[in-house]
Amino acid sequence: MADTNTIFLWEGLNKRGARVKGETSADNEIAARAELRRNGVNVLKIRKKPKSLFSTKKKIKPVDVAYFLRQMTTMLSSGVPLVQAFDIVGRGHENPAMAALIMNLKADVEGGETFAAALAKHPRYFDDLVVNLVEAGEQSGTLETLLDKIATYKEKTESLKGKIKKAMFYPAAVIVVAIVVTAILLIFVVPQFEALFVGFGADLPAFTRMVVNLSNFVQSAWWAILGVILLIIFLFTQAHRRSPRFRRTLDILILKIPAIGPILRKAAIARFARTLSTMFAAGVPLVDALRSVAGATGNALYGEATERMREETAAGAQLQWSMRNVGIFPNMVVQMVAIGEESGSLDAMLAKVADFYEEEVDNAVDSLSSLLEPLIMVILGVLIGGLVIAMYLPIFMLGQVI
Repeated sequence: MADTNTIFLWEGLNKRGARVKGETSADNEIAARAELRRNGVNVLKIRKKPKSLFSTKKKIKPVDVAYFLRQMTTMLSSGVPLVQAFDIVGRGHENPAMAALIMNLKADVEGGETFAAALAKHPRYFDDLVVNLVEAGEQSGTLETLLDKIATYKEKTESLKGKIKKAMFYPAAVIVVAIVVTAILLIFVVPQFEALFVGFGADLPAFTRMVVNLSNFVQSAWWAILGVILLIIFLFTQAHRRSPRFRRTLDILILKIPAIGPILRKAAIARFARTLSTMFAAGVPLVDALRSVAGATGNALYGEATERMREETAAGAQLQWSMRNVGIFPNMVVQMVAIGEESGSLDAMLAKVADFYEEEVDNAVDSLSSLLEPLIMVILGVLIGGLVIAMYLPIFMLGQVI
């Protein structure tokens, strides 16, 4: 089944014979008519809603999925039946694409499928971890409890992702702005000064001559430079998408970057602890939980380490010893896991580890922003100020001669 339904405009008569009209979403016209008949509407006219040339279709974001799971948790804990909960949440959602997805889930459940089976039809939005936990909740009769755990997990995960993006976006944005400003100066401003320098009839300073030559090169070969940049971006994205070896190498290199690396390492540990805590608390066996955790760490190095840990625990080793053997987890994390295993509260200890490292990431991101601001100002000052000095240097020299 498609992830989104078609919107239909309709006109008809209600149970009182009054003329009514509106819009509804369904897979096709037949399904739309059937839905309206169930709601007591005798359809007179129905047609697909035309798409606006200027409208942009909103995509379903992970935060939409997290919000949906939280809403479903609230509805079920309030005693609202599952199908009715779908209807309430779906019709009240601001994102039409997400609303259509929820209506698809509702239709599947009304057709006799389980909630987990309906979610499994949309792997783009609901991963194996969510599907498996929902299935466990349905089988054990604790669906609302497990949905609450899943919603909390998703909310924490998305919050952590937001912090990581914040740490990476700020320096990247400033670098892009610096490159754009430099390019504008070289293409449009420097040529104006070059025309002025021609009338001097004197040799230009070496620094100014270098900037003028760079400007001439950029003007004559800007299309080639742009093409190379776009080609590099394309090759990078393709390699990242298709080559596991490239992704692994990149993940390892990123962890070695000063300031950024420690933040990403703490984030990977936080995701590891949060995911394992959620699954273990839901009653998923440790070996099976580690299989899902391996893909949720967000880093190939930690994913491979988790796979090795799964193999060792499957062979009978304790989790704490397998964590020591891989050698990438801090001693504090290993000790917390050891205490959890010995006391029978592994899920609670892992949750505390996740809370600690999520807070560490938050503090590290704030500190990084404070440290980068003066450094970025220096970089911008050197780039822009250097170009300005290069252009005014001949004028200063001419003034001294006069």
